[in-house]
Amino acid sequence: MSRCIRGQGEKELLRLRADAALQARIGELADRCDEGTLTPDERAEYETYVRFGNFVAVLQAKARLRRNASPAG
Repeated sequence: MSRCIRGQGEKELLRLRADAALQARIGELADRCDEGTLTPDERAEYETYVRFGNFVAVLQAKARLRRNASPAG
């Protein structure tokens, strides 16, 4: 990761957030998951969001570590 995303791309990665509509949809699916009322298609959709969110979180953590370790920071 640190060899591939630098400069402006790294800054954009660190600012990356789901928009309000997507956050609302994820929240809706999360509530329904907690209630045990997801359809199989909704469960697949929700699990995709969770996996993607985890992936982005790891990339962001690596970018923050790299920026904090850099003298220019």
